[in-house]
Amino acid sequence: RKRRERTTPLHTTEERGHETRAHTMAEEKYTPKTVKDVDSHEFVRQYAKHLKGKLTPMENVDLIKTGCYKELSPYDPDWYFVRAASVARKIYLKQGIGIGKFRKIYGSTYRKGVRTEHFCKVSGGLIRHICQQLEKAGLVELYSKGGRVITSAGKRDLDLIAGRCPNPPQMIFT
Repeated sequence: RKRRERTTPLHTTEERGHETRAHTMAEEKYTPKTVKDVDSHEFVRQYAKHLKGKLTPMENVDLIKTGCYKELSPYDPDWYFVRAASVARKIYLKQGIGIGKFRKIYGSTYRKGVRTEHFCKVSGGLIRHICQQLEKAGLVELYSKGGRVITSAGKRDLDLIAGRCPNPPQMIFT
């Protein structure tokens, strides 16, 4: 027995080609971005502007040094929000990170004149206050195993800001 061939195809090739072209054009226009896809410096700047209305900094934020190895407080008046944005980004990238690890991440060398320099951790009270403010804003919550994790609202918030950031420049290899 021979099979009968269908006389009219389900879709003509022109229609099928048109649908795929429209589908690829829609994909080119909008590509969702996450925090991992954008430049970290640009994201932290944008997210610090966003956090400015949500968080309340410490009372003496203009006098606080970030670590014992520093001589002066930061020159940028919005340094607290920049640090908070950086902390939120780090929690997004690595869930369950705690205050001790943040102290080590943001720490630096303690230069003591002509003597040998050593590594020194950053102030823990400042990082703890930032994490508590992020918790009050509903962006971060305590993790049962220790440390902090990002909430679904916080993840949505960070991805929304990441979508507004410009694409990083393409790397050119010669």
